[in-house]
Amino acid sequence: MTAIVAKVRPSLVQISNGRAGQGAGTIWHSDGLIITNAHVVQHHHLKVTLADGRTFPARILAHDPQRDLAALAIEAKGLPTIELGNSQRLLPGEWLLGIGHPWGVPGAVTAGSVITVGPHPEMRFYGGDLIQVDMHLRPGHSGGPMVDGRGRVVGINTMINGPNVGLAVPVHVVKAFLQENVTVSKQ
Repeated sequence: MTAIVAKVRPSLVQISNGRAGQGAGTIWHSDGLIITNAHVVQHHHLKVTLADGRTFPARILAHDPQRDLAALAIEAKGLPTIELGNSQRLLPGEWLLGIGHPWGVPGAVTAGSVITVGPHPEMRFYGGDLIQVDMHLRPGHSGGPMVDGRGRVVGINTMINGPNVGLAVPVHVVKAFLQENVTVSKQ
C-alpha cells in the first residue's frame, strides 16, 4: 500500500479558502485542472498548494453543490496527474484508500472496504450515486482522491455518514460533471 500512496501523493493538492477551512483536491489534468468538492471552495481567495510545496491562486471553473463537485484552474503546466479507475465496476469488499489533509495533516491516508456504489438511502438530498465505504474520513479528506488497489482514482472523498462510513463521488459522476461544465477533461 505504501507504493500506491507514493504513486498518488504527487497529484494531491491542499486547498485553502482564505478562512480557516482547508481541504484537498486532485490534479485531473496536467495543465492545471483540479477537482475538489463544492463545499471546500465556498469562499473566494482560493489558494492551491502542490505536493512539491509550490502555491498558486486558483479560480473556480465550475461549481455544482448538488453533486458536491468543483473544478478549479491554476496557472501551471506539466503537473502530475492520477490515473482514472472505473467506479462502476467496484464490488462490495474491494479495498480502497482515501487520501487528503485531515485537520491539516498533509497526505494522510485511511483505508476501508466498499459497502456499495449507488444512491445512499439516508442522503436523499444528494440524488446521485455515491461510493459508500467502511472508512473513517475526517475533515480535510474532502476533495482528495479515493483510489483502488492499483492507485487509480475511483472517487472524490466528500463526506462522512456515521462513525465509519465514508462517502465519495464516483469518478463516472466527475466525468459527467466535467463534460457538462468544462471543455478540457481527462478521458
